[in-house]
Amino acid sequence: QAIQAINGFTNMTAEEFTNMIFQKIDVNNDGELTLEEFINGVEKDEDLMELITKSFDLSNVLKVIQNG
Repeated sequence: QAIQAINGFTNMTAEEFTNMIFQKIDVNNDGELTLEEFINGVEKDEDLMELITKSFDLSNVLKVIQNG
């Protein structure tokens, strides 16, 4: 459901979108995203950050990250 919510802003299928995300931010290529990989990957990719920002209200998540 999360992929479909984000994917609503693109013309890719959910599978294509998921593959694109993993290619961009799965730095150790293990097919899984750690929280650290996700955060670092999104911070480094402006387009992905914009896409996710449009799709979700992440203010609570950002507060937790900022507060450690």
